[in-house]
Amino acid sequence: MALCLATALVHVLLVFLHVAPPNPFSRQYSRQVDAWVFPLFEQNWRLFAPDPESVNRQISARTMHTAPDGRVRVSGWFDLSGVDNAAVRHDVFPSHTAQNMLRRAWSSYLETHGGDDRPGSERALMMQKYLTDIAADRITALRGGTFESVQLRVITIPIAAPAEGPGPGSTAAAPKSVETRYLPWWKVTSHGN
Repeated sequence: MALCLATALVHVLLVFLHVAPPNPFSRQYSRQVDAWVFPLFEQNWRLFAPDPESVNRQISARTMHTAPDGRVRVSGWFDLSGVDNAAVRHDVFPSHTAQNMLRRAWSSYLETHGGDDRPGSERALMMQKYLTDIAADRITALRGGTFESVQLRVITIPIAAPAEGPGPGSTAAAPKSVETRYLPWWKVTSHGN
């Protein structure tokens, strides 16, 4: 019981240091605080002031397996975001994790990698592994099979702005073009049979 109480107190202290204004103590221990908070306990204010999405993202993954005879087999694309959307749509009480895990992992990946897909920090490497693990775990659970590498494809579809005012003369702003981004092949720990 003492261990649980101590762990709870340390957790509350570390999360507090994460969300508190910068101070000498939080600056000195920022690496330890970030290691504890990211990616599972990240705090932000979007619950109270959500930032609506301006795009829809379809995140898909495919796998690669090298057979014993040396031939490389690449699977077809598996729609990870489609599975998430279907699970939330048919659940009366969907969990926050089911709704946001993949989306938040991608947002964090974009923040740490930018457009070049090269990790420049420990956090970037962690987010890359987190995104890869989500894809590998979901493919294993829903499709099965054996594979050593995973590649992700993200299709970003802009959401058109609503029409200005009612009536036949109203016009909607033209959406930006659809973007497709292919990430590199990433090795994963042994998955499948």
